[in-house]
Amino acid sequence: MALRTIIIIETGVVMPKFSANLGFLFPDLPHAQRIDAAAKAGFAAVEWQWPYEATIAELKDALTRNKLVALGINAPNGDKSRGENGLTALPGREADQAAAFDHALSYSVALEGSAIHTLAGVVPADQKDAAEKTYIANLRSAADKAANAGKLVLIEPLNYRDAPNYFLNTIEQAADIVGKVGRQNVKIMFDCYHLQIMGGDLIKKYERYRELVGHVQIAGVPARAEPDEGELCYPEILKAFEKLGYTGWIGAEYKPRGKTEDGLSWRKAY
Repeated sequence: MALRTIIIIETGVVMPKFSANLGFLFPDLPHAQRIDAAAKAGFAAVEWQWPYEATIAELKDALTRNKLVALGINAPNGDKSRGENGLTALPGREADQAAAFDHALSYSVALEGSAIHTLAGVVPADQKDAAEKTYIANLRSAADKAANAGKLVLIEPLNYRDAPNYFLNTIEQAADIVGKVGRQNVKIMFDCYHLQIMGGDLIKKYERYRELVGHVQIAGVPARAEPDEGELCYPEILKAFEKLGYTGWIGAEYKPRGKTEDGLSWRKAY
């Protein structure tokens, strides 16, 4: 089923535009070949977590030959062997954070992407105050660099089950941080999977914070598999988001139950 065009039905409603998150989809392929697979599967846009094992030239060539739109990319998240999950809120790691963001920005600019997600990091409870000050300062620096290149900076609340001790957990906290940063190009990644685990009420939360949302992502809850199982009815949720004014891409960021191509029938609901 091809979804590479926006379909306008008689009521004038615009159907969702789905982006393939190549951090999770087509995991058996090298990063550049995942772009080919996404195009073959009918996606019109792609986004990434950490594609840095591929060169910019490889990714750009794949995007060009498939005529796909590049969206967001994650900045490098530090040393996973040390349990790091981002650097932005870590006091004393400002230089590492700046280098990581600059690396992501170089990819985003070359690939003509739209946004960079810079992860906050794991912070002990007794360091929350210092971490917030560091987070705000680093986000301002990142936002100024991104603004010069015409990019958004995204921050994303992660649920405490998948990301214990992660600094940013709720959309309320994220909205507070965005306000304190005071940069127009800092927005929230509205990941329905994480936010459902952290309290749910997704439609009301989107309605409240819609002016701060820069991107939406979906996955089944609680398994983080295809968005056709679990406790969320995405056709109704996305219809509500659309009615509330969301016209952006919907990132398919889920872990396939099997081969990615075999699980794409969830799109038929749209």
